[in-house]
Amino acid sequence: MAGTRGPDSLLPDAKRATFLIGTAHLMAADVARVASDPTVEVVLSADAMELMGLSRDVVQSAIDSGHRVYGLNTLLGSGRDTAVVEESILDYQVQVVRYHHSGIGALLAPEEIRAVILARLIGFTRGGSGVRPEAARFYAELLNRGVLPAIPRDGSVGSSDLTQLAAVAAVAIGEGQALAPDGSIIPGAAALAAAGLDPLVLAAGEALALVSANSYSIGAGTLALARLMHLADLADTALALSLEATGRYDGGGNLSPFSPAVQAAKAVDGQRISAANVRRLVRGGWLEDPRREVSVQDALSFRAAPQTHGAFRAQVTALASALEVELNGRGDNPLTELATGRMVSGGNFQPMQLALAFEALRLGLAHVGISSERRIAKLYPPQRLIRQLNLEAARSGTPLASEELPGLLWYSAAGLLAELKFLAAPATLGAPTLSADVEDHSTLAPLALQQLQQSVEAASKLLTIESLTAAYLLSEAQAAEVGGRESAAEARPLGEGTGAVVDRLFRLLSEQLLASALVERGRAALRDLLPGLAELRLPPGEMDETGGEA
Repeated sequence: MAGTRGPDSLLPDAKRATFLIGTAHLMAADVARVASDPTVEVVLSADAMELMGLSRDVVQSAIDSGHRVYGLNTLLGSGRDTAVVEESILDYQVQVVRYHHSGIGALLAPEEIRAVILARLIGFTRGGSGVRPEAARFYAELLNRGVLPAIPRDGSVGSSDLTQLAAVAAVAIGEGQALAPDGSIIPGAAALAAAGLDPLVLAAGEALALVSANSYSIGAGTLALARLMHLADLADTALALSLEATGRYDGGGNLSPFSPAVQAAKAVDGQRISAANVRRLVRGGWLEDPRREVSVQDALSFRAAPQTHGAFRAQVTALASALEVELNGRGDNPLTELATGRMVSGGNFQPMQLALAFEALRLGLAHVGISSERRIAKLYPPQRLIRQLNLEAARSGTPLASEELPGLLWYSAAGLLAELKFLAAPATLGAPTLSADVEDHSTLAPLALQQLQQSVEAASKLLTIESLTAAYLLSEAQAAEVGGRESAAEARPLGEGTGAVVDRLFRLLSEQLLASALVERGRAALRDLLPGLAELRLPPGEMDETGGEA
């Protein structure tokens, strides 16, 4: 049996933050936070340990009965009706791990690896897998002692992430490969030894329980959820900046579509949040001046943005719900059923709801990207005007002014939008039948997730380009007012939130970075800045996104 050398793993280190896994409902956002922070210690509650013990009793009863149970004393897939003799059961556990350890491609990042292990550990504690409590404790120790199995990215068709989880199980039994602290690849046995862990010796039925779950799709999905929540706020911030910019250069920036009256007229989930975010960001600025002459209606990429962004937010909420269904459910096959004391075959390993949530979000992100790129296009004429003014000034002997904003970022934005549209195509419909036509339908959830991760990356760059473009124009307008240049638009006070963003991004723009560095550093600056902007409040009497008075 496995052993750990050192203090009891159930006793938390008082110097470390802890994450308690019990039998209560767990939130996807919390799982993402823990997976992203290797300093957090994972602790299993007494209730969870007891539940896993009861689940293991069901497995032991099935063993004692001698009845055939899938994967316990039979082969897998098309071999489901072929018995495994009792004398071979323990060797069969090792064979199952080795057989499924077949992933290919690039390795997952450390936070993704932790997310995979954490998601599977949570699955053990739901009481459906039948692993021994000590096996679950071993997985907790992998996390707490920094053991990172080398998990290849590709190999799952979304009917359990077999190959990714087998890479974890291989290290657990002292095989496979792991990541060293310096990022190099070392034998799994060496990684265990360095962490003070003896290899896990699997009991009957545990190999299948270790590999048969959707822990890659779930775990990495929680990390994607965290990025999507940030993207929703970034989209609103870019929109607010563009509203300010079009107000100064093109007579736009009409705030009527963001009013509480409009939002109350149609209860689209997330729409009020998006509109309220924009109102917060522009509060106290020139756009709120009732004396300002403004077009009666902006283009739909501005005017209908709360509806687009709101629908995207609703999809993010749907993803959180789907992730929490998987995290808190029992997706094992066979399922240990405590009420009847039986092991039951089923299809809970098929995460269709989760796969479709990944699919929908890529389409939603493409629509968010379309609106963003169209707003960038409308901010291009002022940029051309500024360059013309700089040329005129240079003809009179003034040194040609430098341009902080690379001129063709709009083209990069157009390319990113094309990528978003391409990635919005369905991913989940393409799986062939496998295992002699027994596994004749799969979700391809991992592929849908991976395409979503690419979409998130592209959308983040696109929205950052919009933010940088608007911030550049707003800083130029402010400089023109201070310098008394009559040829530029007259600058007025920026909103409380938009002003903070422009100030932060102007510092980057003034460094005259290459375009790639500017966008990457802009993304980082916005990641740091946006949480603080969420603290801004609406004017008295307005309603916040929860329906209460701000």
